[in-house]
Amino acid sequence: MTPLERITQLVNINGDVNDPDTLRPLLSLEDFFIGNNILGSICCNVTPEPSPQAIYHHLQKIRERNDVSDVLIEITMFDDPDWPFSDSILVITSASPEEVQSWFAEEIAPDECWEGWSEDTDHGWIEVPEGMHPVICWWD
Repeated sequence: MTPLERITQLVNINGDVNDPDTLRPLLSLEDFFIGNNILGSICCNVTPEPSPQAIYHHLQKIRERNDVSDVLIEITMFDDPDWPFSDSILVITSASPEEVQSWFAEEIAPDECWEGWSEDTDHGWIEVPEGMHPVICWWD
């Protein structure tokens, strides 16, 4: 199975991800980034556009923090035949949104970070350890 076939299967497990009524998949860093060399699949409006592997490395460092239990990639759309697209990640953490934003290098910092779940988006069940909460990081 190719990386594209693998991620296509993961992204569409709940149905067509481009349908707003479909549960939004949240993928591990490995699921999203292994085999991904498509510029614009994440952080597409960042200039200069970083490679997916540079972003992967940065997010791995965030996930390694003691105050973080996980970092997940929310799949927003799959309208490019080469790789799905994400404009948001979820950091499961005990830190505030302001702290989370400060963890990003300036050149790839999200436009906004907020605590809680996205309105009008259903991800299904996600385990959040006691004392932690999701912080959504969003790139416009």
